[in-house]
This record gives sequence, structure tokens and C-alpha cells, in this order.
Amino acid sequence: MLEELLAAAIAAGAAGLVYVGAAARVVKQYERGVVFRLGRLAGDVRAPGFTMVVPLVDRLHKVNMQIVTLPVPAQEGITRDNVTVRVDAVVYFKVIDAASALVQVEDYRFAVSQMAQTSLRSIIGKSDLDDLLSNREKLNQGLELMIDSPAMGWGVQIDRVEIKDVSLPETMKRSMARQAEADRERRARIINADAELQASKKLAEAAGVMSEQPAALQLRLLQTVVAVAAEKNSTLVLPFPVELLRFLERAQQSQQPPPGGSSG
Repeated sequence: MLEELLAAAIAAGAAGLVYVGAAARVVKQYERGVVFRLGRLAGDVRAPGFTMVVPLVDRLHKVNMQIVTLPVPAQEGITRDNVTVRVDAVVYFKVIDAASALVQVEDYRFAVSQMAQTSLRSIIGKSDLDDLLSNREKLNQGLELMIDSPAMGWGVQIDRVEIKDVSLPETMKRSMARQAEADRERRARIINADAELQASKKLAEAAGVMSEQPAALQLRLLQTVVAVAAEKNSTLVLPFPVELLRFLERAQQSQQPPPGGSSG
């Protein structure tokens, strides 16, 4: 009798272990568990840790709650100013309602990917080329709103959308390069012309001062000689201004006696 009881206890224990092994589940920290009992949603979402289900009746689906990085394939379109471009992007999203992510949509990853591609093509058609190249932050916010609106019904929240790259045709690149070069040349000419204008004004002021003080011209000549001599040239050409020659001529005339002097 004792042996029969012992055998029954061992059998019951073994059956209990088999049941526990079949019913035990572990949900990781970054996951949530959704239980379907005979095809219907059963109870609340299971929290991380150890949990139990009814074998052969319940089916536990684990949903990853981490932020997902989803690359959006490059989309080709025509901008509002009739330029053909290829734009690719990346979407960051996460599941906030595990039950809705499984019940409301068949594959939420695929749904978010298709919605992102459609929204990206729509943004390309509504934007100018300059906006795609320089005003990406505003376009990123517009993309996020377009994707996040339907995704909220799927239990998914769009965390961020970034436009990665904008590819232009080679002809457009060459045209933009010529435009940029012409703009740089225009600015260089304006700067040179402004410098010439300022220099001419200063030279005019200097000429006015020298016309009032002839000795200033002589000082300027001596400064030029000193500057040229400092360069250690083998040949030095020293120009004589006309004013210096006139000065010497007047000095010589003042030293000569007047013609027709009186005799003794």
C-alpha cells in the first residue's frame, strides 16, 4: 500500500513538473507578453518576469518594446520646382501598446515602412529643392506628423524621422557648381571694386595734402627710396619729381646777378 502511494505521489509530481514546464514563460525586461486564449485576447498584457499560461489553450506572443531603427529605401520623385531627386530617410519608432500592435495591424513593422515611403514621396512633391537641401528640420517634423497619425492606432509611436541623403542628377550638380562659382566670382569683383573705390578716395586725400605742402612730396620720395633700398636690389632707379627740378631752377636764378650791372 505504501509503495502504491509513493508511486502515485511520484507520478503526480512528475505530471506537475511537466505542467509547470509547459505553462511557464519568461518575459524579458524589454518585452511585453500578450496572451491569446483560444484565439481571443485574454487578460492584460503580461509584465516582464515569470508568468504562467494554460498549456494547449493559451498562446503567448512577446512584443519588443525597444526603439526600432527602420531605414526607409531611397524614393525618387520630382520636387515642386521640377527637379528629379532621390531621398532616403530613417525612422525611429517604438511600440507603446503591445496588444494593439498585434491585433490592429498584421505586421506593424511593414506597415510603418510602407507609410514612411509613401509620406517621403509626398514630402518630395510638396517641397522645393532648396528646402530639401537646407531646411531638413522642418521636413523631418512634417514626415513625423504624417507617419505618426495612423501609427497611433496601431499602438506604435514615432520617436523621430531623419532625412539621410538627397541625391541629385549629375547635370544638376554641374549646374549648381557653375552657379556657385559665378556667385563667388561676382562677390570677389564687388569686393575688389569696393577696395579700389576706398583706395582712390584715400589717394585723392593724400594728393590734396601734398598739393598744399610741397615738402610732403619730398618726404614721400625719401620713404620710397628707403623702402626700395631695404629689398637689397642691385639696381636702384631714383625718380626726380618735377617740383624738385623747379625748386633747384628757382634757387639757381636767385643766385645769378641781374643783367646790365653798373660799371665803376
